[in-house]
Order: sequence, then C-alpha cells, then structure tokens
Amino acid sequence: MSMEQPPRRPLPIMKIIKYLMIGIAVITLYIWTFATIDVDLAKALERMQSNFQRIVPRLFDPEWDSLGKVWGMMVETLFIAYAGSLAAAILAVPLGFLAAINMTNSKILTTIGKWILSAIRAFPEIILAILFVVAVGPTPFAGILAIAIGSTGMLGKLYSEVLESIDMEVVQAMQANGSNGIQIMFHGIIPQVIPEFLSYAIYRFEIDVRASTVLGYVGAGGIGLLIFFASSNRNWNEMGMILLVIIVVVTVIDYVSSYIRKRIV
Repeated sequence: MSMEQPPRRPLPIMKIIKYLMIGIAVITLYIWTFATIDVDLAKALERMQSNFQRIVPRLFDPEWDSLGKVWGMMVETLFIAYAGSLAAAILAVPLGFLAAINMTNSKILTTIGKWILSAIRAFPEIILAILFVVAVGPTPFAGILAIAIGSTGMLGKLYSEVLESIDMEVVQAMQANGSNGIQIMFHGIIPQVIPEFLSYAIYRFEIDVRASTVLGYVGAGGIGLLIFFASSNRNWNEMGMILLVIIVVVTVIDYVSSYIRKRIV
C-alpha cells in the first residue's frame, strides 16, 4: 500500500519576488556591462565570422611535420606543471595548518594564515609568470615558480578546510592518554587528512597543466612559446597541431587523475 505524498506547498510570494529581483539585477548588470564596453557588436560578430571562416579550416588541417617540436614543448610544459604542483602541495601544508583554527587555537594566527593565502590567490599565474620572468629571466624556472606560488594559495585554503573538518575527538582522546604532539600529528591528524590532501593535490595538477600551457606566452617556458610564435606568424596549421596535442594530453591527464582520486578517497 503506497502512501500518498503530501502536496507541495507553493513558494511564498516573498521568495518569488526575491528570485525575480535577483534575475532582474543579473540581466540589468549584463546589459549595463555591454553598454559600457566601447564595441560595435554587429561589426565584431561580422569580423569574427570572417576570421573563423579563414582560420578554422586551417586549424583542422594540423601541420604534422611540427609534431616532434610541439611534443617536446608539451613535455616541458608537463614538467613545469608537475614541479610547480609538487612544490605547492608541500608549501601549502604549513600554511593550511596555520589557517585552520582547530590546529592553532589562535584567532590571530589563523587570521594571518588566511590573509596570506588570500593574498597569494589574488595573483593569477600569468601575472606571477611575468614577475618571475623579470626576476629570473625567460626560463622554465620562472614558470615553475609561478605555478608553485599560485597553487599554494588555493591548496592552502583547501587543506585548512580539510583540517577544520577532522574528528577532533580522536585528537582529544590521544591527548587524554598522554600522547605527545608528534604522536598526535602522525597518528591522529595525518591519517585523517592525507587522502583528501593527495586528492586535492592531484586535482590541482590537472589545473596547473592547463595554466602552464599559456605561461610560455610571456616567456616562462613551455608550449605557450609555440602558441605565441604560431599566432604571431599566422601559422594556423601549426596552431592546429599545438591545440591537438594539448587536447589529447589534457584529456588523458584528466582521465588518469580522476581514476587515481577515486581510488584514494
């Protein structure tokens, strides 16, 4: 015998008005944004159509002779992403502990930690890459530094949230039994957080691979340098090969990363 489900209550009139006002505000802001941009939309669309008709067919006819060169730069890009991501995964750990209130028990220290992580996240990787290219020269090391610093901010934030969500009863029980700080760290805290730490680090590597593909555009090494030369020389056939390699590599990394993260967590 099936039970009848109670009829759904209609949304209160105030909620309907609230959602309607939010929708109107979003649409108004969207229209205002286009109104403040000095652009002739009709001409822009016409020019885009003309360029697409000229460029897209050449993108779908990749220059296979450049495969070796493109693959070599893609490997360099992967190295930049891996080295930067690994450094960030390590640097983010102490900052994550500093920003977690249940690890420091100090609002001042936690506020400092969160402020540091927020300040780091304020700078996109491309801006960091420009700064490091000026500081250390146009080398892949500049790209590694940009990825490492940029990813540290986000990973540190995620790590702190993981730490704040652990079961503190385990820690308190160990403290009551006379365990010292090192024992609590390695037997009470790390076993709870390490799966999620690794999962976030691997996921961040996926993001960093994509970010690394454009760093070479400003001289920070990797396949972005080829993107710069191909676009500057209007060599759309080579650009097609570059995009093909990037798509294949990123797709494979996404698949492998998702598989590993599912096995870890």
